Amino acid sequence: MDAKGMGRVIKKGFTLIELLIVFIIVGLLASIAIPIYRANIKKVASSEGVALLGTILTAQKAYFAEHGRYTTEEEAIGIEMAGNKYFRDFVLVQGDEHGFKAITSGTGLCEGIQVIMEFTNTAGATISYTGL
Repeated sequence: MDAKGMGRVIKKGFTLIELLIVFIIVGLLASIAIPIYRANIKKVASSEGVALLGTILTAQKAYFAEHGRYTTEEEAIGIEMAGNKYFRDFVLVQGDEHGFKAITSGTGLCEGIQVIMEFTNTAGATISYTGL
């Protein structure tokens, strides 16, 4: 042994304090990221409601071409709901010769979310959300 190496211990690994600091930092990052991630998942899942309203728009335009007005009767436009996971029903709130309004409400992961479409012949379609 040389004079420099006497009494020195070679340290390998991490101390308990260093590990605790790393765990605290990871925990803080997770506590920030997880709520943001869940909100984004709801936004993505609510796109199913927008797709449903797009189907309703197409069916309403076909109905308008035959009858000269938009309908408030869901059965009259014949929308198939079998493939939907979160948005399984809709309501046609208003319909006349100028436009219509349709609302679909989410279930499961999208519970409490409503997607609303208002369509007029002059302005086109506008889509809005509640509950996001």
